[in-house]
Amino acid sequence: MAGDEENYYGKHGTPQKYDPSFKGPIHDRSCTDIICCILLVISIVGYVVVGIIAWTYGDPRKVIYPTDSRGQFCGQLGTPNENKPFLFYFNILKCASPLVLLEFQCPTKQICVNKCPDQYLTYLNARKQPKDFEYYKQFCVPGFNNSQKSLPEVLKDGDCPSVITPSKPLARRCLPAINTKKGVVMVGNDTTFEDGLGQRRNVTELVEGAKKANVVLEARQLAMKIFEDYTVSWHWIIIGLVIAMVFSFIFVVLLRFLAGIMIWVMIVLVILVLGYGIVHCYLEYARLKGEAGSDVSLKDLGFQTDLRVYLHLKQTWLAFMIILCIMEVIIILLLIFLRKRILIAIALIKEASRAVGHIMTSLVFPLCTFFLVCLCVAYWASTAVFLSTSNEAVYKVFNDTSKCDYAGQTCIPETFNMTNITKQCPDARCLFAFYGGETAYHKYLIIFQIYNAFMFFWLANFVIALGQVTLAGAFASYYWAFKKPDDMPAFPLFSSFGRALRYHTGSLAFGSLILAIVQIIRVLLEYLDHKLKAAENKFAKFLLACLKCCFWCLEKFIKFLNRNAYIMIAIYGTNFCTSAKNAFFLLMRNIIRVAVLDKVTDFLLFLGKLLIVGSVGILAFFFFTQRIDVVQGTAPTLNYYWVPILTLVVGSYLIAHGFFSVYAMCVDTLFLCFLEDLERNDGSSEKPYFMSSDLKKLLNKTNKGHLDA
Repeated sequence: MAGDEENYYGKHGTPQKYDPSFKGPIHDRSCTDIICCILLVISIVGYVVVGIIAWTYGDPRKVIYPTDSRGQFCGQLGTPNENKPFLFYFNILKCASPLVLLEFQCPTKQICVNKCPDQYLTYLNARKQPKDFEYYKQFCVPGFNNSQKSLPEVLKDGDCPSVITPSKPLARRCLPAINTKKGVVMVGNDTTFEDGLGQRRNVTELVEGAKKANVVLEARQLAMKIFEDYTVSWHWIIIGLVIAMVFSFIFVVLLRFLAGIMIWVMIVLVILVLGYGIVHCYLEYARLKGEAGSDVSLKDLGFQTDLRVYLHLKQTWLAFMIILCIMEVIIILLLIFLRKRILIAIALIKEASRAVGHIMTSLVFPLCTFFLVCLCVAYWASTAVFLSTSNEAVYKVFNDTSKCDYAGQTCIPETFNMTNITKQCPDARCLFAFYGGETAYHKYLIIFQIYNAFMFFWLANFVIALGQVTLAGAFASYYWAFKKPDDMPAFPLFSSFGRALRYHTGSLAFGSLILAIVQIIRVLLEYLDHKLKAAENKFAKFLLACLKCCFWCLEKFIKFLNRNAYIMIAIYGTNFCTSAKNAFFLLMRNIIRVAVLDKVTDFLLFLGKLLIVGSVGILAFFFFTQRIDVVQGTAPTLNYYWVPILTLVVGSYLIAHGFFSVYAMCVDTLFLCFLEDLERNDGSSEKPYFMSSDLKKLLNKTNKGHLDA
């Protein structure tokens, strides 16, 4: 047995020896992983350069405003089109061409107008009536003068459309106002229309043109409705997030004084909340029995932009009920089989509550981390937008009727009429096609975008790592204080923060760099998966799925290893690799405790988050669906009431996670210190345990020659 034990410890490092001079986080330390620190600084400088380049060449207006055939923005303040917010297509039928999907632009002239046409009129008929012609001219090119050209010349030169049809603006584009009566597609009251060139056309041709005029119009319409919901409910969302913050703070404060009771109350409440959800889903399922249309399956219905449709299906509520039942059963089984470990986990949470109580600034510190992460997100998002809009306007030759060898080639609008193209192809026009570019800068734009995403991951992970090592250093100083809080430093959190920045910026950069590399690989794999969706190669899809799974597991493992490495860095001041190795071996020497006790503690803290999120989510559901009689008339009218509810659920989870992350880091730090305490000390007068009296009682440990508090 002794040989087996020696062999086991040899595989997983040597247990910590007693050191009488060790009193917690070491103060006499030196800088670690300096090369990674220098690399981080150089990378940040490069990131700033990329941002400056993006802001110099980028133009976010390209995302916001539609663009006419001359590359000018519609509705942009301070431009000739300031009062013309809508884009009008001269011949919407040309948008049905496959060229649209290749060039992302209709091969027809487009101009900015102040309103879409509301009547059917041909150019030929409009010329007969001065009043009609005055109305018609607003849909001709700016500066058009009828007196200088004949009718064929006007249509040949593309000065005016041959016909205008009743249209409605959608995503700032004038599309035919098509309606359906008894399954017949019509514009106004007609199923056909005259194209202005003497031919009658079917309205269904307009439908095809409208469909391909902009492939994202339906998605934009959904986005606009969601945006409208946010504009009328944002103040209620803020109130809900404040309530979530108050709930989280009260919960954390109560944990400080009533940890044991609060944990059991929390467990019972989570079971009750899930039970209520099961009952509610069953009642909704029973109510829909026999109701017309409720038997339609989710597969047959497909994706619908109005998610309220799904709530009228029995299958939706059945799925919700099954999911909640599975969660309820899992939680109850875990409670039955892990009840003894839960008692130890509660003792660890009680100790964490005392630590947080002595270092109350730790509850505020995550706000600093959150603020810095928000800065990283803002810089990444703005740089990504400016990079994606830093292309130049590209003009190409479009030919309406006759075949032209120059069609699709790039051209310059200012000199186009003086080239040989107009002689060989009289119908050809030089129109705005898309935003792009042929310069070296434009060719490497994708590299800049990847670098932007990589630096975002690196900096965000670095900020989170800085927060973790700061909290770990503060809580470690609490655990290794024999007389708490008398032996603790005056400002443990600020002392730990100073040590982390001064000595261990390189180590934090090293750990976050490894994690960022794995995350950017996962992003690239997701991109490849998106590209291969239409492919028929099943082996490639299988291989990609395996790679995605492996890198997901690798990311989880690195996060776990980094977290424990940062705790060792905070305590001993060693470099990243040494800290990661020591933390891993310490956990492997105590694998049973790690697998059960630490995970049970995480599970209990997760139940706390679930309770807060569930409470806020249920409250939001009853409020926004106007089921609370007291405030029934107060809730705003929404397109989709799930928009504020989902926002509140996600927001309240992030808030609860912010508060509980302090507890989670505290528990992890105390757990590692607890394992080291068992290895370093034996409870004798020379080597007394530093753990709390509650933990000693549960583990049948005592300090001989010392009175436990």
